[in-house]
Amino acid sequence: MPQPIATLLNARWIVPVEPEGQVLEHHALAIEAGRIRAILPQVEAAVRYRAATCLNFDHHVLLPGLINAHTHASMTLLRGFADDLPLMRWLQEHIWPAETRWVDPDFVRDGSRLAMAEMLRGGVTCFNDMYFFPEVTAAVARDCGMRACVGLIAVDFPTAYARDLDEYLDKGLALHTALQAEPRLHTAFAPHAAYTVSAPALERIGRLAADLAIPVHIHLHETAAEVADFQARHGCRPLARLEQLGLLSPRLLAVHMTQLEPAEMDRLAQAGAHVAHCPESNLKLANGFCPTARLDAAGVNVAIGTDGAASNNDLDLFGELRAAALLGKAVAGDPAVLPAARVLRMATLNGARALGLGDEIGSLEPGKAADLIAVDLGQPETEPVYHPISQLVYAVGRHQVSDVWVAGQRLLADRRLTTLDLAEILQRARGWRDKIQADHRA
Repeated sequence: MPQPIATLLNARWIVPVEPEGQVLEHHALAIEAGRIRAILPQVEAAVRYRAATCLNFDHHVLLPGLINAHTHASMTLLRGFADDLPLMRWLQEHIWPAETRWVDPDFVRDGSRLAMAEMLRGGVTCFNDMYFFPEVTAAVARDCGMRACVGLIAVDFPTAYARDLDEYLDKGLALHTALQAEPRLHTAFAPHAAYTVSAPALERIGRLAADLAIPVHIHLHETAAEVADFQARHGCRPLARLEQLGLLSPRLLAVHMTQLEPAEMDRLAQAGAHVAHCPESNLKLANGFCPTARLDAAGVNVAIGTDGAASNNDLDLFGELRAAALLGKAVAGDPAVLPAARVLRMATLNGARALGLGDEIGSLEPGKAADLIAVDLGQPETEPVYHPISQLVYAVGRHQVSDVWVAGQRLLADRRLTTLDLAEILQRARGWRDKIQADHRA
């Protein structure tokens, strides 16, 4: 007798990511209680299961939901606000003043909703965020059903969110405790950077992260000027300072890492640390090139992020896949490095492992959470299909994502968001534009 299950998805191709490079043709994926029950040939699935919902994806590939390893979600409201500037001028003369003037819980709520709508429509099922008022971002993610790792932010200066380090950490620890009952929500300490968070503060954060067994998510070695200035001030490079303070460990998720020496790559690998590569943001700000092929060859777990929409200017992880693959080959001078299957793994399973979630998400395997997406390859942009994984990395546009599930819940159905009111989100975003633009011109 067929087993009753919640959902059965029949697809032309399934790319489970683990094992790397595998493509299953004419298979089905069974979902029950928010988890993957089985992946098996369609003819067998038709006999074994009786599904409440059965969907056919005759021209689609099913794959794990993409994991955006580094975001500032609510900065979508500053998309295009200050373009074509070097990093420190962009921050000090435009972004930080705008944040001082405008960032509050309402800004974060509306910006996070806009970001999550964009990410879901682009196949992102989980994101790792770093921004103020993380409890607001967490609430938006919970309400729309998205998976998120929210950063417990810390900087050395007062903001609208907190007056000093004690208040940043007190609020962060309270949020960490509050989210323990939320299976789709996770936390990481998020000190902004080694140049904005003091050594005693970083050391304290490292101890707390070890006690709670959660990641430390930090901008590191983002520009040559940052590294040179830090070395002039402190007599060592930022990564060395983190190692001195005990933060170089499997909990470390270092973002950008465009300025690395060979010995530093070896130390990252030996420590089991992770790197979040943000190729388009690095290119736009002319910050340098993360040596992803060398890091990968050394055994460092490299994930992929978009950074914020204020510096990218989108949250398109399929675009980052293509940029990461092409840039990695150009930097290495070798077209054979970072093949498509490896880059896809960076945006899925590697991202999950960087967040400590590798046993839960990042690949399609029985027992894991049913976080997955359907991508329509039967479009002019991706036909004919010889190798589905190559199409995903080198040809697919995010508009080809048709459906998205998180823990078995369908959050995007045939391009329609099911838990977010897109018209309201856009109306509120345009209202913020009008206010910020008028104030900036005054």
